[in-house]
Parts: sequence; structure tokens; C-alpha cells
Amino acid sequence: MSRFVRASKYRHVFGQPAKKEHGIENVKVTNSAWDTNVVAASGEYLSINWNASGGGAFAIVPLPSPFAATGFTYKLPDSLPLARSHTAPVLDTDWSPHNDRVVASAGEDGKVMIWKVDPELFEGWGADGWVPTDFDPVARIDASPRKVGQVLFHPTASNVLASASGEHTVKLWDLAAPEDPRTVLGGHADAIQCVAFNPTGTLLATTCRDRKLRLFDPRVGGDAVRIADGHGGIKGSRVVWMGDNDRIATTGFSKMSDRQVAVWETGALANIKTIVLDQSSGVVMPFWSDNNILFLAGKGDGNIRYYEYEADALYALSEHKSSDPQRGMCFLPRRALSVSDCEIARAYKIAGSSVEPIAFIVPRKVCAVLLFSSFPPFPFLFPFFLLFFPLFSLQRIFPPPPRASA
Repeated sequence: MSRFVRASKYRHVFGQPAKKEHGIENVKVTNSAWDTNVVAASGEYLSINWNASGGGAFAIVPLPSPFAATGFTYKLPDSLPLARSHTAPVLDTDWSPHNDRVVASAGEDGKVMIWKVDPELFEGWGADGWVPTDFDPVARIDASPRKVGQVLFHPTASNVLASASGEHTVKLWDLAAPEDPRTVLGGHADAIQCVAFNPTGTLLATTCRDRKLRLFDPRVGGDAVRIADGHGGIKGSRVVWMGDNDRIATTGFSKMSDRQVAVWETGALANIKTIVLDQSSGVVMPFWSDNNILFLAGKGDGNIRYYEYEADALYALSEHKSSDPQRGMCFLPRRALSVSDCEIARAYKIAGSSVEPIAFIVPRKVCAVLLFSSFPPFPFLFPFFLLFFPLFSLQRIFPPPPRASA
């Protein structure tokens, strides 16, 4: 059989949706048309862009498990604690990779806010007479006079945050002194569609409505060190780093409106491979797992494709199919997966007014034989190294690469 079928320990991975009572119902998702994932996850909580009156808000709810009930009612009460301090719709949220109870939000009001979750706010959840108490931000940043569409924590420096705004710039903030940005990355000719750090946080990639893919090294200044022509279509394009492989993956559209996924080499920012997916109209959301698996979820359809990356090629593994179209999605940090259930990845899918957990599972027989190779190392929660070396001193520790000659 090996002569005809490519050998892979992930060939039989399958997606297992949770039972209804293990998900979340009565979710009031934002009506904003901004292209965002809508939902984000830490190891303890979900944040969901919320449809609220009187300004912008997002909800913070305990993390549901696809394998067991969490002790919280799966149907949300009509009133629940919200993060409400934005004066216009919340467009994006991101959880700190260093603290499962710290989340950042960005909104149309040009503000970026930092929030810290107090578990005591959930005591009495849904009980008779329970009065929810809204969350208060611990920090407010006047990030832009225009809307801020993306916010992203640095992967290794716990005090650094990136924001992308309608000024067509990405700003890096030192949260210990957020009065002014420490670095401004510019050169975009139109709206920024996606921002992604590499695993060490020394490089940052962006996709833009001007159909350019840009690579920045904040240690050498605010100009892009590499620029390449991205996908030919003007519709939404996304980018994600492929772990430690010095490769990035992008999703977007061709000039003929075909949905595509492409792999790029970051040294010269050269395209290695482009695959046509289909001709659907929804933006494709890419998610990378350190198992060398790339998950692709299309907005407006219910399917999740997944590919294994090896030797600069993407090999199709399988596809999780559903009749319920997804409006947004996020993946759980790998440190919070249920290894005892042979879970290698977990998605949280926004479909209608519900959040559905989907566990991606290796068959138990394969899991027992390939236990350690099926679960590669993952980042620890606390950034020990940068406890002593702040990001903005990294140029003294890791000198930036020399600029390419013109």
C-alpha cells in the first residue's frame, strides 16, 4: 500500500464535533462586516466579538471542551459579563500567549485596550438573581485616529503588542509605556488585511489590499525588508507563519476569483507553491499547527481542509465537512489540548448563534505507537528569556541581518 499512498502518521486524523451540550448557544455575534476571525481562545477563555448596544463590546466566556461538560450552562444567559469600554464596534481580540487571563481588543474607535479576567466575575453564572459585572480594562491606548482592525501579542515578549490601523501602518507598543509606539511599520498603500509574527517575534509579515506581501524586521526600522506580489485578487488575503520552517503560508484569491493557498520562502520572499482550492467567495482563514499541519477554514462554508507540510510541499490529509457555515473560527493553544484523548488540534467554530468545539484526533492505535512524535514540543506559558531581555533590546542580542544590496 505504501507504493500508492503517502505514509504519514496524520493520514487518519479526523474532526470530531462536540455534542450540543458541550458547546455554547445563544451567542450574539457582532454585525460588523470587518474581516476578522470573530473569536479568539486562550487556554482558559474564549473572547467573542459581541453585538451590543451603546458602543462596542466583546464577551469573555469559560472555555468549553468537546469531551465533557464544563460546569457552566451551555446556553448563555441573556445578560452576561461584557468588556464594554469601546465606543464603537470591537473588530479584533487576541489573548496573550504568556497569560491565559490577559486579552487585548481593538475597535473602530481607534483604541486598543488590555483586559485581565478575574474568575470571580463568573461566580453564580446564570443563577436566579445573578447580576453580571462587566469587565474593566487595565490599560487604554490611543492607537490611531482611525479604526484599528488587527491586534496581536508578541509571541516571546510579554510586554509587546502590535496593532494595525486605517492609517495603513503597524505599530509596536511597549505596554509598560504605551503613550507612544516604539516602532511604526509603514509603506502599505491600502488597508492592512492580516498581521503575523514569526515564532521568535523578530520578523513580521503583512498582507494588504494593494495585493503586496511584506516582510518587516522591526530591529532595522519601519520599512519592509522584503516585498513581493501576493495573490492577484483584491479580496481578503491572510498570512500565517509555518512554525520554524522559515516559510509562510498565505490565502487569497486569483484574478479569476479562485481561492488559493500559497507557500513562500522568507529569505527572498519567493513563491514556492500555489494551490487552487475552489471558487467559493468566502475568505479562507489559515491556522498553523506545530505538527506541520496547515488548517484552512473558509468563511461561509462549513468545511475545514487540512494539509501536511513537508519538503516545501503541501499534502492534502482530509477535510472536515459540515452543513453549518462558519462565520469565524479560532484554534486552541496546543498546551491546552487533551492529550489523553489523542487530540492534536482543536477549533472553535462560530456558526449562527452557537460556538461549536471541533477536536482533531489521531486514532488511538496510531497515537499509542507514535505518542511523542504526534505531540511535538510547544511554547511554555511564561517567557523566561525575555523576563531579563526586553524586546526592544533584541538588536543587541540578535543582530539584524544585513540589508540586501539594491
